[in-house]
Amino acid sequence: MNITLITVGKIKEKFLRAAIEEYSKRLTRYCKLDIIEVSDEKTPENASEKEELLIKEKEGEKILKNIKDNFFVIALAIDGKMFSSEELANFIQAQGINGNSNLAFVIGGSLGLSSDVLNRANYKLSFSKMTFPHQLMRVILLEQIYRGFRINSGEPYHK
Repeated sequence: MNITLITVGKIKEKFLRAAIEEYSKRLTRYCKLDIIEVSDEKTPENASEKEELLIKEKEGEKILKNIKDNFFVIALAIDGKMFSSEELANFIQAQGINGNSNLAFVIGGSLGLSSDVLNRANYKLSFSKMTFPHQLMRVILLEQIYRGFRINSGEPYHK
C-alpha cells in the first residue's frame, strides 16, 4: 500500500521532526510512505474572513497540484467521521481490498482546508472536535496509521 501525506507548512520543532522520522521509519515495514509539504501562506494578525478564504484557496491550489488521479483522498476535517484505532485500521484495510492502494491523507494549514480540497476528498476524517496544531496532527496521524497496520497484522499494540 502507498500512503501519502500532503501537508501545509514545514515542521520547525526538532522534537516533532524526530517523532515524524521515527514513525516514518517504522511504517517502512508496512507501506511506502511519502510526505509532501506545501508552503503555507502568511496570515495577517487581524485577517478578514475574505482574506482567510483567499489564504485557504491558495494553500488548497498547492495541495490539489499534488493529488494524483488515482489517489483515494482522506481529508482531515473537524466535521469528518471519527474512528477508534481499530475502526481506522479496518478502514485502511478495506481501502486496499477495494482496490484503493494509494491513500492520500491531507492536513490543512492553521485555517483548515479549502472547499475545493474538501470537495476532491473521497472521505473526511476527524480525530476530535478539538483543534490541534497542524504540525502535531502529522505526528498523531502517522502514529495512528502505524497502529492501524500493527492491528491489521495481528501484532501487539498499546490499548
